[in-house]
Amino acid sequence: MINTGAIHILRTINRLWSVGLCILLINMSACGENEKEVKSMNLKRDPKKKEVIYQVFTRLFGNTNTNNKPWGTAEENGVGKFSDFTEKALEELRDLGITYIWYTGIPHHALITDYSNYGISNDDPDVVKGRAGSPYAVKDYYNVNPDLADDPSRRLEEFKALLDRSQKAGLKVLIDIVPNHVARNYDGISTPEGFEAFGVSDDTSVVYKRDNNFYYIPGEAFEVPDSHNGYQPLGGEDHPLSDGRFEEVPAKWTGNGSRAAKPGFNDWYETVKINYGITPDGVAEFDLLPDDYADKDHALHYEFWGDKDVPDSWKKFRDIAIYWLDIGVDGFRFDMAEMVPVEFWSYLNSNIKHNNPDAMLVAEVYNPELYREYIHKGKMDYLYDKVELYDSIKHIIQGHGWTDHIPVVQKGLADIEHHMLHFLENHDEQRIASPDFAGNAKKAKPAMVVSATISTSPTMIYFGQEVGEPGVEDAGFGAPTRTSIFDYIGVPHHQRWVNDKKFDGGQLSAEEKQLRDFYKRLLNFTISSDALMGRYEEIHFYNKENTDGYDHRVLSFVRWSGDEKLLIITNFDNERSYDLNLKIPPAIISEWGLHQDHYEMEDVLYGSVINMEVQEDRGSLQISLSPLESYIYRLK
Repeated sequence: MINTGAIHILRTINRLWSVGLCILLINMSACGENEKEVKSMNLKRDPKKKEVIYQVFTRLFGNTNTNNKPWGTAEENGVGKFSDFTEKALEELRDLGITYIWYTGIPHHALITDYSNYGISNDDPDVVKGRAGSPYAVKDYYNVNPDLADDPSRRLEEFKALLDRSQKAGLKVLIDIVPNHVARNYDGISTPEGFEAFGVSDDTSVVYKRDNNFYYIPGEAFEVPDSHNGYQPLGGEDHPLSDGRFEEVPAKWTGNGSRAAKPGFNDWYETVKINYGITPDGVAEFDLLPDDYADKDHALHYEFWGDKDVPDSWKKFRDIAIYWLDIGVDGFRFDMAEMVPVEFWSYLNSNIKHNNPDAMLVAEVYNPELYREYIHKGKMDYLYDKVELYDSIKHIIQGHGWTDHIPVVQKGLADIEHHMLHFLENHDEQRIASPDFAGNAKKAKPAMVVSATISTSPTMIYFGQEVGEPGVEDAGFGAPTRTSIFDYIGVPHHQRWVNDKKFDGGQLSAEEKQLRDFYKRLLNFTISSDALMGRYEEIHFYNKENTDGYDHRVLSFVRWSGDEKLLIITNFDNERSYDLNLKIPPAIISEWGLHQDHYEMEDVLYGSVINMEVQEDRGSLQISLSPLESYIYRLK
């Protein structure tokens, strides 16, 4: 039972503390200014601890409507708002072990709901994916999605209030910037005075000019792609603009690089590609970054570009990023970064870091051959570790991969391991619990332990992952297995945690509560551990050679710092248990400064204790692993 009297006393003490802080600082500034100081204090974390990013699809988070009609309108299926992220909701996310929140879908993108009464142009369903639209087809970079506001005329003010609430709750905030492309109908109506929207001054009579923002197909008009598998915009619903046509003369190149006036259905036809000063033949008409700048910091990169003449599109995105930094965001997630030249990233990111050295910069890059270039020359903080770790873990979860591959991945990335962001879900990937991935959210538990503890990099989870969201809804555009980012939809498992906006998990099943409790225990440990920012060594292959019964469904490794020693072991098998006399190699025993003796080791997740016996410079532990069970043992 909750002791409401005690809660009241604690709240009173907290208020008195806040008042006392204002009194203590009264000679420095007004108490209103001190509120900013308090918020800043909430956001300061030890740089020697791991970070955890919570990606949330902003439009879906607070929607409690369970109608889920395919192609349903916002009125029929509901739509979440900025205001749904209450202090209670944000505190619950912080207490889950979250340090950053990535609000996905913030910049104003093309969508079908009519906001013409607010001075916003209507969007054409023939070049919009879904009814709610893709968050990666931005039509106005200086404002936010009107769907998210209680009052669309004050949508930017409502976002600023959300930003303030988030930071006061101790969460730093990321939003998207999508430099490779913009919406086909980009209009930039909120562009500040003295700045110019994309394409306004372009010379459309030529395919390419360095300071054009887009590439053109002179003499040809854009044509809507042919339908695919019977697809109809809005599911065939009548709409005054849904006529198979979209006026664009001359046609522009499409976002994924298609140079056809009539792109294919599987092209990114709702977007147009940004020109960064690269000719159609691939010649870069800007200064190239010298190779030795891979070893230089962002300040020297900023200095390098200071006297350089750069293409117009570079300046426009610099201005956009600084605009959002000035509003108060703490960093950005960059979409499809590898489709944009690395010199631009050096320019943009050094400008961002010049304005806010602590800004977090996360990029979507899928080509491993480009990782080091985009980290070192492009000055990215973190890249998606999809092709290496994520893909390997997914294969293991699905039963056709071996844990043997994971130490190989880590060894190959050893020089950049801190920069490789780990995740098991995001808006592009299948939900773990979907039938096409694992069909069971519990199968991710050993994978989550590995993903969150094997390196010093941040961990990212996707909203609803922590309660086993399967993503099976038929929302309209696209197929299930991924929670729709294109349509108005409810997210059922997540909605049970939202519990009519109480945000207390009151409707979760016992199994869903247990899963969320697991995530909470794990994530909170990761952000407090010294060892997880220290040394790593795999002991997997040593145990394959020296431990009876140990095989490719088990993984073990050690992490340590001066004050903390960890042994992590996981069982990826959904059916088989393991009884192992696990071995700790002599080199690790020596590193840890252990001698012949018995040592207690306690699991940080659930508190069980076992003994490690050190004999002849080698450690051994008797460990029983149930199916899908993991332990993070800490030397007591």
